[in-house]
Amino acid sequence: MVVEYMGLSEINGSFVVLEGVKDAAYEEIVELNIEGYKEKMGRVVSIYEEKVIVQVFEGTEEISLLNSTTRFSGRPMQMKLSEEILGRVFDGLGRPLDSLGEIYAEAFRDVNGKSINPVSRVYPRNYIQTGVSAIDGLVTLIRGQKLPIFSGNGLPHDQLAAQIVRQASLGAKSDDKFAIVFAAMGVKNDVADFFTRTFEDSGAIERVVMFLNLASDPVAERIITPRVALTAAEYLAYEKNMHILVILTDMTAYAEALREISSSKGEIPSRKGYPGYLYSELASLYERAGIVDNSTGSVTQIPILSMPNDDITHPIPDLTGYITEGQIVLDRRLYQKGIYPPISILPSLSRLMKDGIGEGYTREDHPDLANQIFSSYARVTDVRALASVIGEDEMSDLDKLYMEFGRRFEDMYIKQGKFDNRSMQQTINMGWDILRILPREELDRIKSAFLDKYYEV
Repeated sequence: MVVEYMGLSEINGSFVVLEGVKDAAYEEIVELNIEGYKEKMGRVVSIYEEKVIVQVFEGTEEISLLNSTTRFSGRPMQMKLSEEILGRVFDGLGRPLDSLGEIYAEAFRDVNGKSINPVSRVYPRNYIQTGVSAIDGLVTLIRGQKLPIFSGNGLPHDQLAAQIVRQASLGAKSDDKFAIVFAAMGVKNDVADFFTRTFEDSGAIERVVMFLNLASDPVAERIITPRVALTAAEYLAYEKNMHILVILTDMTAYAEALREISSSKGEIPSRKGYPGYLYSELASLYERAGIVDNSTGSVTQIPILSMPNDDITHPIPDLTGYITEGQIVLDRRLYQKGIYPPISILPSLSRLMKDGIGEGYTREDHPDLANQIFSSYARVTDVRALASVIGEDEMSDLDKLYMEFGRRFEDMYIKQGKFDNRSMQQTINMGWDILRILPREELDRIKSAFLDKYYEV
């Protein structure tokens, strides 16, 4: 029997309080009817005996202590799912925004997901090609991996995200089904229009599921958006056997929404005002990536976060780094030099890269080539520091070659057009073209057999 409760005991920001409630459950969905003509949805966030605190997704505007009735659904928030979600645009709660009607549901799934049994996890192998040389060649994205992009305010992470959506694939040799789930949190209207227009104009929208939470939308909706997106990704991956790439932007907006809600609840803050459970909240999202037994699909994540004041020790990137398997770092210095994408190679890392490249995956020489480029570019940093002291004219001939290698590497390898989609083979061959600037004896990270085969070409 469904019981409706008349009126409210208290309203505080996006929270309402009811007393005398029996048999409520944490995370239970609540429906509020305002004066009989408007409905809002919320969820139970706290229970104290018969006192329940409900977080209202659409905000508490128009709600008073007397004008509403509250009905408890007896279930957590669920999402309608079928393959029809491909090519569709939804709001942060999973409701259609594209005027194409409701989804005919084949299944309903709890947006909070289910914990993946560690025993059932399959070790990630093989790669996802982004068409961006700095990523594919040196920080390769592996299926089932979580690889964040650390950016900063004003850096082109939105353009890079859109480029990855347009170009991402499983490589030329794969016939497996591939799709992208894209979730934007707290974005302005012009940014949301940019993403939508870019995907539609390029035709990529046909394989994309979009979730848009705007800056003008209620903060409470923002913390649900990534959960809704990951629920859609898990359904397509584990029940429809597709390889899914999930792009979440911007995780900083998500963390700030958590901080605002935590403050409204009167919780004791931790580092920089963020709640003490920020780590577990981020982990509950990031750990939904992976590959599981009994499914040929996978969920791969690229969370994007803008570091406040470019501070990589800020709690959001700091905690993210503990959970994920590497990072891609965008560099303001490269951006100011006109280099796009401004990916800083040396602090970037893909911990699973070694197990998804090389013979049988990309090309036999790829691991050695990547190691050599890292080593040589690190030497460039030292040589540039020396040049700033004594001047380039006073440097040795070898150091001048490293200076030229650094310039060519940044201007030809890292730098590429926003619509320049390079294959894995093109990226690997370009790496060899640039390494040929250096003498063979300097390439001490590459096997002699590979040098004989590729360096002398």
